[in-house]
Amino acid sequence: MANYAIVADIGGTNARFSRVDLTTNELDCVVVYPCADFATLSLALNYYRTEQQLLDIDLVAIAIACPVTGDLVKMTNFYWEFSISAVKAELGLSEFVVLNDFTAVAMSLPALQAHELVKVGVGERDSSKPMAVLGAGTGLGVAHLIPTAQGFIPLPGEGGHTDWTAQNEQEWFIQRYLAAHFGHVSPERLLSGPGLESLYLAIAAYRELKVEPLTAAAISQAALDGSCELCQAVVAQFLASLGGMAGDLALTLSTFGGVYVAGGITPRLLPLLADSEFRARFEAKGRFAAFNRQIATYVVTAEQPGLLGCAVYLKQKMAG
Repeated sequence: MANYAIVADIGGTNARFSRVDLTTNELDCVVVYPCADFATLSLALNYYRTEQQLLDIDLVAIAIACPVTGDLVKMTNFYWEFSISAVKAELGLSEFVVLNDFTAVAMSLPALQAHELVKVGVGERDSSKPMAVLGAGTGLGVAHLIPTAQGFIPLPGEGGHTDWTAQNEQEWFIQRYLAAHFGHVSPERLLSGPGLESLYLAIAAYRELKVEPLTAAAISQAALDGSCELCQAVVAQFLASLGGMAGDLALTLSTFGGVYVAGGITPRLLPLLADSEFRARFEAKGRFAAFNRQIATYVVTAEQPGLLGCAVYLKQKMAG
């Protein structure tokens, strides 16, 4: 087991665990648990190691959906919190690395295969240049990746909690609607599972329609199968705003290595992406429209980019 590690991707809803061969980056023993089934991260991790008979593996790297700025980690959209050093000691680990979830996704980008990426629009990527990744799931993750001669430097951030800016009449209404409910209106308030549900209610109110709340999964499915025109409008707004946010990230760090959209929601909406305003909004940056037009955009369709990114990060850390 000397070449193996355990990696995990901990979201606000589910915890994904895997064993990884650090020589090949091959993942196996992949298991997904609802976070709510465990009172703590330690219990979930130890359950996985025991169930899969992997207690002799003491190298662990996890990606988690919250800022990681010190020893104490507190999840943003779930109640787990823990001390990195205490978990390492409790479980007898020789290495316990904790990353922001989108830091891990960023680290996966150079290791993704061509068939795990779907290009959207024009632009070409230069793999020697900075990259950006964003993704909607329970929340909105954002990160950048800087290639260097010594490897890759991931830049974690909380760009999902900046200010969202309305650009037309419908969006001005959405802005006021969400502000009345939440106060601060961040991109995550729209570009996430809960964001889709809020958009559904906001656009219904804009159209003066009385509706019952729908889940993000139901909204997505009704948009995909064309059974609900309101749901189609909601997803169209989601994809337009996602393109605008992606374009902002491209400008922030001149990401000529590409902008990548991951997360649980957008890959499912791929059939609607080509006809959406995603790429138009990505490029609609005034005097810098031509600048962004050069930058390629991709949807990541890999099943477990967070797990792969943990493995890449751990291997680079141990090599350094």
